[in-house]
Amino acid sequence: MSQSPDLASRPGTAAAPVRAAPLAAAPRRMPAALAFPLLAAVLFAFFFAAAAPSPLFVVFQHAWGFSSSMLTVAFAIYAIALLISLLVAGSLSDHIGRRPVVLAALVLQAVAMGLFLLAGDIGGLILARVVQGVATGIASGALSAAVVEAAPAAKKRLGALITSVSPLAGLALGALLTGMAVRWTGQPVTWVFGVLALVFAFGAALVLWMPETVTPRAGALASLVPRVSIPVRARAEFARGLPVFIAVWALGGLFLSLAPSLMHHVFGIDSGVVNGLTIAVLSGVGAVAPTLLGRFAAPRPAILGMASLALGLVLLLAALATSSLALFFVGTAVAGIGFGGAFSALVQTLAPLAQPHERGELFAAIFVVSYLAFSLPAMLAGFLVAPLGLLATVEGYAGVLLLVAAVGTWNQWAPLRRRAAP
Repeated sequence: MSQSPDLASRPGTAAAPVRAAPLAAAPRRMPAALAFPLLAAVLFAFFFAAAAPSPLFVVFQHAWGFSSSMLTVAFAIYAIALLISLLVAGSLSDHIGRRPVVLAALVLQAVAMGLFLLAGDIGGLILARVVQGVATGIASGALSAAVVEAAPAAKKRLGALITSVSPLAGLALGALLTGMAVRWTGQPVTWVFGVLALVFAFGAALVLWMPETVTPRAGALASLVPRVSIPVRARAEFARGLPVFIAVWALGGLFLSLAPSLMHHVFGIDSGVVNGLTIAVLSGVGAVAPTLLGRFAAPRPAILGMASLALGLVLLLAALATSSLALFFVGTAVAGIGFGGAFSALVQTLAPLAQPHERGELFAAIFVVSYLAFSLPAMLAGFLVAPLGLLATVEGYAGVLLLVAAVGTWNQWAPLRRRAAP
């Protein structure tokens, strides 16, 4: 090898030190101790925003004069858009990382809040709900995984608990605070969606500094093909639990779409606070129900949850027949135990029956059934309001759910019956 002539050929001359090119500085990221509560707050905010339009549906309906059928379309389109985006992009963050997926979802959600602010008719409202559903569907899987992964090693159980409680807690507080804005502010739409737009824009800025918890890997495009399957070991339990999924989520769809209209037309109450409370009680009790029922061994939590749901529906039917608002809220609270408790118990039963590589597709199947039950019955009810009337439609809806809940209770009791058989 030849050396540089002007240095190597001169005896006694020291070679100049070679300076390495400076390495590009790694971008600064927030510490995991800060990322964990931030991600948990972002997950909560998505579901807070999901319930925020519900107490305002009646306000929009009065202002723009659209029918109850269009109101339930505006509600249900959100769940359908959410389901489609969840199935398509649910595992995308496993390939390209959590941060870019969460960032894209936050930007879309901020856009959706802006569309709510600009909406001037039912078409604008439906467009805002579609964008909101897409954003929430994209965020759901990535955010849930990111919260668990960002949790400190000693708090992984807390991370899992947050992912299961945040949706219902967010729905409860979102409905309640929006109802309070309707009651005590002159411009609830501006206050609610203006503040939420700022929250999601600020969240997007913070997520740019979030540490990544996933190493990018190939297969991003292939992951966009929806995959839904039920592992062989879980099929019998899944089939037995179908009435649980249907009853729980169809009840949630009824409350988020038509409960404010019930308050106005059946109970003669036109209060944003009461409208928000109808959803807040169901979701709030549902958020604490898994803890209350978790002390019992399986399958008792699912049995108690479905029995509570059935009893709550009986009380709700009695409240509608007697126009008793107090009884309506008692029935809502009792049904709320099943709303959160039965679903959580069934998911905890199904998840161990799938191998790790099967679990994503199993949860996709759960989401398909749940979100279809959440949206389609409520939409059908909306179209029946005109020919049948609101009260008759809701009574029929609750009556059908009562039958489904009774079947679900009986199905969940089956293992105990077999054990007790001689």
